[in-house]
Amino acid sequence: MKVIVVGCGRLGSSLANELARRGNIVTVVDTDPAAFQRLAPGTTCRTVEGVGFDRDVLENAGIAAVDAVVATTGSDDANALIGRIGRSRYRVPQVIARLHDPRQAHLYRSLGVHPVSTIAWGTERICELLSFQPLEAVLTMGDSDVELLRVAAHTLLVGTPVSALTVAGEIQVVSIERGAQAFIPISGTTVHDQDILCFAVMSASKPRLRSMLGQE
Repeated sequence: MKVIVVGCGRLGSSLANELARRGNIVTVVDTDPAAFQRLAPGTTCRTVEGVGFDRDVLENAGIAAVDAVVATTGSDDANALIGRIGRSRYRVPQVIARLHDPRQAHLYRSLGVHPVSTIAWGTERICELLSFQPLEAVLTMGDSDVELLRVAAHTLLVGTPVSALTVAGEIQVVSIERGAQAFIPISGTTVHDQDILCFAVMSASKPRLRSMLGQE
């Protein structure tokens, strides 16, 4: 996959390093050439100095042929503009933008840009850690509207059918890890001792899931 990461701060550099480590072709754009020092030594990332919403800079970065653009600058306005250019002018298939003010998420979506709010996700995750909830966040989608959560089945759940842990449109068991294997369950599948359950959950339904799991 070819990806442009705009902004080489702590988030952008970490993302670029990880994407490159996984074998992706990554180009990093930043106004400050010193920022590129955050990239891993010997990185395969290509670097382009310039303003991330300047079309000449983006074209130099190869935006016409990339699979994704991720805007991680410190400015919501700049990230939204970068996302808009990527979607409307260059038809980039996947555009993601960092969002500091989660109240503006609807504006990003209206532009066809996926917002990622580190504040909203971070707040929820810290609260979970402080309350010692055993739900492990694996992935968030949208503006944290839907989450994939991984949890070890309590002994009281042994023998419970997956259908009893499902709420249509809100909570769904999408996989079960049993020993060294993982599989997609059907409604009649029952929970075994030491199973690891992976749920797709609407964020607003997490309290309901905790209740179903006997955590409240």
